[in-house]
This record gives sequence, structure tokens and C-alpha cells, in this order.
Amino acid sequence: MTDPQLLLGDGRLARLRTEIRDPRAAQFHRLLDQCDYYTTENPPKEHPEASITYLGPASAGFALAYRLTDQPQFLAQARRWIAAAVSYPHWGRAHLPDHDLDAGWLLHGLGLAYDWLRDALPAPEITALREKLILQADRIYRYAVETEGQWWSSSYWQNHNWICYAGLLTAGYALRDEHPAAKDWSARAVDNFRTVSKMLPADGSDSEGIVYWRYGVPWLAIAFDLIADQDGVDLFESCAFLRRTFFYRLHQSLPGWEHIVDHGDCHDRRSGHSLALYHKLASAYRIPQAQWLAEHVREHFLGREWHESGVKPGVRAEGYLELLWYDPTVPAEPPDKLPLSAYFPDLGLVTARTSWDDNAVSLSFKASPGGGHSAWETSHWLWAERGWETLNAGHHHPDANTFVLNGHGSPLVVEDGYANEKLTSNHNVVLVDGTGYAGDGRYHVYRDLPESHLARVYDVQTEQGWVHAVGEVAAMYPPELGVVRATRQILFSPTGSLLVIDDLAAESERTWTWLLHSDQPTIALSDGRFVVRNGSGALVLSTFQQGIIRPDHTVVRANPTASTPSLTVGRTLHTLRRELGPVRSARFVSLLLPGSALEKTPDDAAHLSPDLVSWTHDGWDFQVQLDIQEMTIVDAVARSDATVRRIRPTTGRRLP
Repeated sequence: MTDPQLLLGDGRLARLRTEIRDPRAAQFHRLLDQCDYYTTENPPKEHPEASITYLGPASAGFALAYRLTDQPQFLAQARRWIAAAVSYPHWGRAHLPDHDLDAGWLLHGLGLAYDWLRDALPAPEITALREKLILQADRIYRYAVETEGQWWSSSYWQNHNWICYAGLLTAGYALRDEHPAAKDWSARAVDNFRTVSKMLPADGSDSEGIVYWRYGVPWLAIAFDLIADQDGVDLFESCAFLRRTFFYRLHQSLPGWEHIVDHGDCHDRRSGHSLALYHKLASAYRIPQAQWLAEHVREHFLGREWHESGVKPGVRAEGYLELLWYDPTVPAEPPDKLPLSAYFPDLGLVTARTSWDDNAVSLSFKASPGGGHSAWETSHWLWAERGWETLNAGHHHPDANTFVLNGHGSPLVVEDGYANEKLTSNHNVVLVDGTGYAGDGRYHVYRDLPESHLARVYDVQTEQGWVHAVGEVAAMYPPELGVVRATRQILFSPTGSLLVIDDLAAESERTWTWLLHSDQPTIALSDGRFVVRNGSGALVLSTFQQGIIRPDHTVVRANPTASTPSLTVGRTLHTLRRELGPVRSARFVSLLLPGSALEKTPDDAAHLSPDLVSWTHDGWDFQVQLDIQEMTIVDAVARSDATVRRIRPTTGRRLP
């Protein structure tokens, strides 16, 4: 057989056949695991109602295993899976047949299989596969042209664009020497990815959240890898987003590495790992921590990621990519020497943790407009200039000024996960007269909103284990509420204690409702404090000017994919509500002390007053001085034995 042209040309196939003994032995066995799993599965004889995305990687995995080993069972399995996909008159059934994710996944997987097995399949089968690829690629290409400016064709910041164009690109490259139109397919896809590489935020953050980061960003790597291989254009080098995005993923990991911070649409807190993508980012940018995380997941909890992740087809299907993308020359190093905090300005995301240990305390705080600042601004420009709707930030929640807190091995302050009805009240924010942000309650909550609906984070400072940031979200509320100030300050201490100060004002009297969501109920203590116990972790809440306080619960149910109508996910949040008003201005001062749930609640209560907050936590004494009028933090000091750690965030500077 002649060498394939896609990703295995120029002698690479021969090198891989040698390296699967060593140093790619672990990745080779991952590929065999993928093949073993799909050998026991039977592709449906008729197109099911559910998604068929998995047929693509199954076919590609068997095709690669055959080219590496010449073992006939892999060819037989590839023929079985390819035949099933070719037999379906349409790719995708429940949502946009032939024109969306199912078609993109299958064009990629079967496009690779066509190239890799071109000389191995019987003539009738290779002809049928070629004709099917031409049919499906033509369908998705025409749809992309006809819907430019309306849907994924020009939605540069999200996974549908990346997956569908990567599939079209693969088919175009596989067929461009045999089918004249294929050159148009690949050319359009390359143009799209050139644009995407410039449009994505340079800080590496993703407004769709970690689950869709895990689902979508591998397709950028798939496309960039093919473009470099076939056209010699290195988009990895020019794409600042991909260069930084692993660190976004790293800082959205909860301590222990198995779970994630679930800002945005997240099916669950486990659906976050892509070993293949970690290996590719490690290789492209020489990131030793990415190599380490891939190996750490594989060695410690890959099986749980397979079985418990809600994102399908999930990590199991990526064995063929892990083998192709692993670079044995990149060392593996844990993140122990990296900073414990990070700031991603495009998404207004501030993260902090007390250490990289499994029982550390971690915080994630965010405030930005829909899609992040660059997408928000650019999409409004494209609408004004071309009439194109490009943002489609359906997975970005109305969550500006929210925060997530984890500690001692447990989630303590949580988000809602996946939601079809995006509600501000599902987040740890402030409602005004019971109302959330503009656009509240819709799936595409940011669609058609004026550009003036801006949220931002500023004044981010880190010093000696302290992290301070300020979020302002007044412009996010409906104009008729007349909100003129909605400022939240967060101060994260070296021990993981968290001070949250909300300063609020409107043109007329309003009722202000402060929300805190947790997995378990909040229990009132006799001294006015509150405690949440969740497994091994606990949280004690002390308040100043607390108003009316009542416990509640929030039920969230959703279908995370239109391609599988029967799939539902959800959770019940336990909600603590604090209300002040009706008044024109309000301030909430909240002190959150994480600790072990296996020990009794500490007896020493915190002291909260208008100008000073003091407390003890984990053997440290803390004092935070406040400007009474502006409620700004003037000075924060932590003392433990002979150690003093201080931060002066505002030095009396007036906040907007």
C-alpha cells in the first residue's frame, strides 16, 4: 500500500510503527482500548434519534490501528463502522440534518479513514465512501455559504463553527486530487480558521466554559494540524489563544484535578479532560505542565472520565489523536512552580488557590459581557458593518460578578451547570427587585442586546498570597431599573478565606437580593453565622447588614444537545437569600471561611463593622480596614507568628 497523505505522509507512518513499541507505547495501548471498546459496540442499522458523532472517531481509530499493525481485524472493524455511516441517508437526525455537528464529526473521521484505507478497502466500498463524503461535504459547504452571517458559518467563537469547518476541511483535503469542488471546501475552511485564529481572545479564555472548551477546542487543533500538514501554514504559531488556553484550563481545575469550575454550560463537573489536546498543546508550545496533566489523568482517573463524563463521545474516542499528537521530547512537569493566581482579562476571570495540593482552597470570580470582551465588541462591529449575527453565545450564562469556591476536597459555593433557560438567579450574584440581568431567561441570553450592556473586572492585584479584584455590572441590568452602581470586591486571603463586599445603588428605591448557592443546605447557627457542610468540606458565613435571610432551593433541568432530545441533566441548588430594601443604596459585607467538615465549627466569630473586618482562620489573624463612605479596602494584613502578609488594594482611590 502507498502511504496516506493526511498526517501520515513523508515517512511519518513508518516512524510511528517503530515508536509504538517505545516511546509511544502508552498512547498505542490507548488506541487499542478505543478499538476494543468499539469492537464490542454495534453501530445502529438505522440512524437513531440520538447523536451519531461517535461513528467518526470509531472509523478513524480502526483505520489508524490497521495502518500501524497490518492486523486484519482492525480493517474488518473499520469496514463495519464505515458501512454503517455510509448507509445513513443523512448525517444527523434530530437537529439540522447534514448541516451541523454530526456531519462535521463524520466528515472528519471518515475523511481520515478514506485517506488511510484508500488502497485497502474493496473497490465498491471505497467508491461508496467517496461518493458519501462528496454528498455530505457538498451539503455542509452549501449550507455554510448560504447561511453566512446567520449561524455557525461565521460564529467564530464557538464549537459548531470549529467542528463543522474541521470536518469540511478534512474531506476537502482527502478528496481534492479526485473531486474538483473539494478544493473549494478546504479553501473556505482554511479562510475560516485564519479568521478564527485572529478573532479568539489572546488570553486563552473561552466563554463557553470548560465543558465546551473540552468539546470544541480540540477541533481547532485538528484543523490547524491538518492545515500545517497539507498547506504548510502554521496557525499554531500565530494563534495567541491556543498558546495560552492550556493555562485557562489549568486554572479552571478544582484541586485534585478530577473536577472543574463550572462557569457556563457544564453537563457535570467531571467533563473536562482531553488528553489528546493536552498532548497537542504540550507539543506545539512546549508546555511541560500540559504533558504532565495528560499523564496524570491517564494514570489516576481516566476510567472515571470515560464512564462519568456527560460529554459524548468523550475522551475514550480520542485515542487516535493521543497517539498522533503525543510528543515524547516534551518533558512532564507538575504545576507546582506556577503562580497560584491568574487573571484572564477578556473573560474578566480571576482565579486563586492556596496551593496546588488536592485539599487546597480555590476561587474563581468572573465578570464580562456576553462571549467576553473581544467577541462582544467584534460581533457588534460585524452586525453594524455587515448585518451578520456572529456571537451566538448560547453557552455563556448571565453570571457576571459570580464566584465559585471550593475547599478541603468539596464544592462549597457552586454554579448551576447546564441550563436551557439562562437565569441570573441561578448564580451567586445580586438581584434587583427580583430581576436579573437584561435578556434573562432566554437560551441565547445575550442575543440582540445593545453593546452598552457591559460588565468588567478591574483593579486586579496579587501580593503575598492575597488576591483582590473588583467587578462592576450596573450596566447589565435592564435600564428601567435605574441601577447606577453594582460593584463587587473580592479579597481572597493566603489561607483561602474570602471577603466579599457588594456596593449597590439605583436612581430610586429597590429591593436588593444577595444569592449564595451550595450543594447542601445552609444551616443557621445560634450566634448569627451560617454553615454549609458538604462531604469533607465546610463553609462558615458571617454577614454585616444582613437584612432578611431565608433559605431556598433552585431546581435546574436542561437538555444539553438538540441532537439527542431524550438527554436531560440537572441539579438542585440550595440557595441562601439575603434581602435589603426597598432602599436606594445597599451594601452587603460577607465573610466566607472554608474549613474541614470533619471538625466542629470554630467558636471564634468574626468581627464585622463599617470600617473594619477582622477574623482568625487556619492559624492566622486577619484585619481589613475599609473606607466607610466608598466601602473600598484600604489595607489588609495577615499575621501568623512572625510572618506578616499585606496588600493595599486601593490606597484610598475612589472606585467608579
